Parts: sequence; C-alpha cells; structure tokens
Amino acid sequence: MTANEVATVPVGLSDRVERITAQHAKFLSFLSARVEDRATAEDILQSAYLKAVEHGSEIRDDESTVAWFYRILRNAITDHYRRRAARTSAHEAFVAETPVSYETEVTQTVCVCIGDVIHDLKSEYRTAIEQVDLGGMTVDAFARSQQTSANNASVRLHRARKAVAKKLTTVCGACAEHKCLDCTCRRSQL
Repeated sequence: MTANEVATVPVGLSDRVERITAQHAKFLSFLSARVEDRATAEDILQSAYLKAVEHGSEIRDDESTVAWFYRILRNAITDHYRRRAARTSAHEAFVAETPVSYETEVTQTVCVCIGDVIHDLKSEYRTAIEQVDLGGMTVDAFARSQQTSANNASVRLHRARKAVAKKLTTVCGACAEHKCLDCTCRRSQL
C-alpha cells in the first residue's frame, strides 16, 4: 500500500493502516513460509491490505491491530488453499470425464496408408516414426537407443515427419491435407 493510498483512508483508520504497513516485511515472511512462492504471498498480502482498509472499523478497542491483521492473513491463507483445492478437484473431474485419451484417439484415426508410406522411408526415418510416434517412446529414450543426442533425434524425427507428410499427400491427396482424421482415400477402402 503506498503513502497516497494511506492518505485516502478515513481519518480513524489511518493510524491502524500505518501500523500494519510498517510491518510489511514481517507479514510477507509469515505468508512466504506458508504458501508455495513469494509472488503468491505478495498477492495475498495485497488483498489482505485491501480487506483491512475495508473492514478496519471492525477492530475492537481492546484488540491489537497487528493481531487482528494476522487473523486476516491466516484466513486469506485458508481461502487460498481452498481455491487451489477446488481448481485441482475441477481439473481432476474434467480428466476423469474425458472418455478417450488423446493418444487413443490419434491411434484410432491414423490413416491406413501410413504403413505403406513408412515402409518406403529411409530406415533411420522409419525407425524414428515407428518408435516415437507409433510406439510411444520418448525422444530422449529414442536418442539413447540410437546412441545419439536428444537434439539430433529431434531433428531426425522432424525430418521423418515431414517426409511422411509429403508422401501421404502424394499417396492420399486431399485426405492427407486434412491430417487423415477422416480418411476417405481410395486405399483406406480396400
């Protein structure tokens, strides 16, 4: 909270707000120890400052302003973790609702012409496509199996994919232009 913002606080609250803002470092340390990162702690602290200004009239005369503000911070931490848990729960529910994984969907829609096209590739390209794209191997694992760097394996895979795309366009025509997701070329009906 800046000095200008403190000046706009009603006269009865300005003393309390100054006491709170004077202990910024302590409050930030308190929050940083209880949340995942400093940026989150700073966000929570700023929100707590606003809440303190909005609800400053609720401080009882016998109550310490700093103790009251620590209560606001503890409640803000609890709210933070509740919101995070709700987001995580919603994400998990979404994942559980998804009936088919992306990988399953891709393997179900691969053009049947791919086998012929891959067979005609250079052996190093064919191996890359078979092991990584069709076999599910990671690029790092493929690089180790080929005794090459991950960068070299990535380049090889990129070139292999370009070669497959070019050959599929030649073999399948318009079907390949739409990524063979709804394969209607002549070969798929044989």
